[in-house]
Amino acid sequence: MPRVIAAGPGVIEREISIDAPPEIVFSYFTDPAKHRLWQGTEVELDPRPGGALRINFGPGYVAVGTYLEVEPHTRLVYTWGWAEKGSSVLPPGASTVELTLEPAGAATLLRLRHSGLPEEAFEFHGNGWDESLSELHRRIAMTAES
Repeated sequence: MPRVIAAGPGVIEREISIDAPPEIVFSYFTDPAKHRLWQGTEVELDPRPGGALRINFGPGYVAVGTYLEVEPHTRLVYTWGWAEKGSSVLPPGASTVELTLEPAGAATLLRLRHSGLPEEAFEFHGNGWDESLSELHRRIAMTAES
């Protein structure tokens, strides 16, 4: 389970150690086939500044965003919002997700900061990131064991 880091209003911060090098962890955020293993059922990613992302979580729940920064193996920044359900609370482009990856021995320390969240979307996204990052950890561990 990710560690919750205290942050200001409208900001979620999480930290999790994953037993894989940053190159592997980064690929789970930029390769649609790997991304689908831990977040979303249909995933479209164009991981370059200005590129789009679209993650379908199920009927009516489609997250969309635009990549702002892509630093291979170390950092990703993209906008986040909802195209369908939830779009009145968090429309496309309304919030920002920042990921940093730091080597920690043979593992990677992943830090996630999701900012610009309105109060009514805070708990939903906090629980979502906890679940998603836990699944990411589990999927990468399974791959390492294979």
